[in-house]
Amino acid sequence: MSRSDETSLIGKLLLATPQIGDPRFAQAAIFICAHDEHGAMGLVVNQKMPNVKPDHLFEQLNIEKNETAQVLLPVMQGGPVDMARGFLLHSKDYKQKDTVDVNEEFSVTGTLEALRCIAAGEGPKDKIFMLGYAGWGEGQLEQELSENAWLVIAATPDLIFKTATDQLWLTAVNMLGIDPSHLSGEAGHA
Repeated sequence: MSRSDETSLIGKLLLATPQIGDPRFAQAAIFICAHDEHGAMGLVVNQKMPNVKPDHLFEQLNIEKNETAQVLLPVMQGGPVDMARGFLLHSKDYKQKDTVDVNEEFSVTGTLEALRCIAAGEGPKDKIFMLGYAGWGEGQLEQELSENAWLVIAATPDLIFKTATDQLWLTAVNMLGIDPSHLSGEAGHA
């Protein structure tokens, strides 16, 4: 059994509410890359890794940087799972054999070759690099949604790539017409 387009959250942005109860996800905005009956996988797009710059990343991975290339590559903490693994969420103007098209607007590439292209001044126009990811087992995300732990909004390139990282969650919540001060950590079901 697979999820229909109506129930799949692929390409959506999850916005943590106070109901989430896990400080690692406080005001997190998570782009969903995969979602089916077996679980879900997403990338936190608004939690910068402190003190990690692209040049440090290239140096750690022994990737030579073109000295004339202007590299604008935000480095985020993509989630608590497998934090040694890197993911590049990017615009559709870049593709290599291991690139996965998420939808019509976003792709994900998880190879060193993508970072080499970026260091050379090539690669996708819009991009965010994440270490780690957020994962949910079978039915776990659906349970959290039923407990009001997440708000859901369509992800757009402007929202993901153009909104200031520290403003992304608030901007997206406001786009839903919700006053964040009205969000409560208290559970309630009618």
